[in-house]
Parts: sequence; structure tokens; C-alpha cells
Amino acid sequence: MKGDEKILLSHGSGGKLTHDLIRKFFLQRFLNPILLELTDSALVDGAPKLAFTTDSYVVKPLFFPGGDIGKLAVAGTVNDLAVMGAEPKYISCGFIIEEGHDMEPLCRIVDSMRRTAEAAGVLIVTGDTKVVGKDEADQLFINTSGIGFVDEGVRLSVNRVRVGDRIILSGSVGDHGIAVLSQRGGFEFEVNVKSDCAPLNGLISKVLAASDKVKFMRDPTRGGLATALNEIVGGREFGILIEEEKIPVKEGVRAVCELLGLDPLYLANEGKVVVVVASEDADQVLEAMRQDRLGKDAEIIGTVVEEPKGMVCLKTVISGTRIVDMLVADQLPRIC
Repeated sequence: MKGDEKILLSHGSGGKLTHDLIRKFFLQRFLNPILLELTDSALVDGAPKLAFTTDSYVVKPLFFPGGDIGKLAVAGTVNDLAVMGAEPKYISCGFIIEEGHDMEPLCRIVDSMRRTAEAAGVLIVTGDTKVVGKDEADQLFINTSGIGFVDEGVRLSVNRVRVGDRIILSGSVGDHGIAVLSQRGGFEFEVNVKSDCAPLNGLISKVLAASDKVKFMRDPTRGGLATALNEIVGGREFGILIEEEKIPVKEGVRAVCELLGLDPLYLANEGKVVVVVASEDADQVLEAMRQDRLGKDAEIIGTVVEEPKGMVCLKTVISGTRIVDMLVADQLPRIC
């Protein structure tokens, strides 16, 4: 990088600047075959195969409708393991706390983490706590790492995706992004939208049990559905065509997006999964997802297509087609 370049808030928002930073700065220096896959968790050979992930949570505000930073940290780590086909088992937790932070909200956050871990069937087995001076952090940051085990026979990889495969989304998009935005200062609106923040390992286990032709999964967090799909097609010999009318968007989310000029396809989700499955098994996977409360609104939203390669396109409700590109930066920073 040039000597006068500086880190921007947008570098942490999940868009093109984030991907450029990872590829040009970190990937070149840490390069190895496992890291090169750039998946939600690293798959490490062994018996059984091990999935390992890490993440940091800096969401602002700490509490929002449907969740808080603690629930988000545990659920996000569980989901990054689960979309790789792993059964999440163990989580570490590191706290960076600003001096002067009240004990009462910290207690609520830790209790939330305990409840979420119990619901997901994982154990928080190690951790660390650091306190920094007042105004040297923004209240509280949480870092987690997670370990899970992948059963023999589970093979999820973008390299298995083929033209004709179907794209299934487990539910409505943008709930988390709008729920967090509604609690930020300066926005004069009330909306009945809760974050979808939830551990998905139960839902994903049903997906894997329903078909051995599931090719790949991704949770569309920062950057939303559009970014997740662009990550799938990036540099590949296929594209993805999705249908606007098939993508679930809650009325509250749609209303805020229209008010503020946001696109729900780019809003963060914390309790949704994108599944790529062979066309012949798409209906049975969809039915299995709809049997779970976290997948009751699942829809088949698109297809893997031959052209245009490496691109995501959207068939609009008025029968037009437009390119859905990856944004340079996320619409809403510090969303997770």
C-alpha cells in the first residue's frame, strides 16, 4: 500500500474496500492453501475434519430490537461454522471494555451470550478481558473464535457449484440492518422490525439431512444478499440470476429503504443462509427449511447460469434485468 493511504471506516463494512484490503494486504502476507479459500471458516484436515473461525463484533448500539452484541457474537460464530457443514462445539470470547462502562449492561450482554450458547448447543470454554482508557474504545468490543467438526461425507465448496443449480434463501432480507439503524441517533422513525439474529446450526443440519446434493452455503451478513452472491460468482465460470419477486422483504424494511434510499439486497442479515443445491433436490431442501421456524419463509430465489460469467443479475418485477454488483462500501457501517 502507498505510504499516504489510510484506513477508512468503509474498509470494515464488508463491501469492495473490505475485499480489496483482505486480498491486497492480508492475503498476500498470510498466503496458504487453507486461507486462499476465503470461506466463512477454515477447514483443517484431520479425523474428523475441523472447522475453525474467528470474528470481531463492534456493533453500534450495543442493544437493538431482537438482540445485542453478545447474542450477535455467539450466533455469528456458530453460523460461520454451520455454513461450512460443521457442527459447532466450542467458542472463545475476548472482551475489550472501555473504562467507565456500566456493569449492568455488561451483565445483560453476558447473560445473553449464555442463553444463545445454550440454545445453539455450544460451550464458551476460554476467553480474555482487557480494559482500555476512557475514550480509547467505544464502550465494548467482543472477539470470538469457534471450533466445529465436519462429518465425513459433507463436502461444501463453491468449486462444486454448476450451471443449473438453484439458489435458496431462508427468509426475509434486511431485518438486522434496519433494526440496528432504527436505534441509532439522528433517525426520526419508528419501525416494527426486529433483528433476525439467531444461531442457524439447527436449520442447517436439517438442510444437510434433506439432500447430499447441497453444494455450498453462505450467511449474508455484512453487505447483505448481494455481496454474498457476488462472493460466490467472483472469478468463476458461471453467474447467478435472481428474481426480485421471489426475495422476501418485510414491509417495515421496505418502507425504511424507500424513505432513506437504501437497497434491501445490501442490508446485513444475522439469521439467514443462502443455499446452493442441485436443481433436482431444490424442492425437498426448501420443504425441509420451511419445517424450521428460522426457515419458514424460505424461497427459491434464483439459478446458477452460464452467462454472464462472474456476475449477479436481477430479474425485476417489471421483467427487466439489472446487474447487482458489490458495493465499494456497505450502506451501514458498524452493523455487526
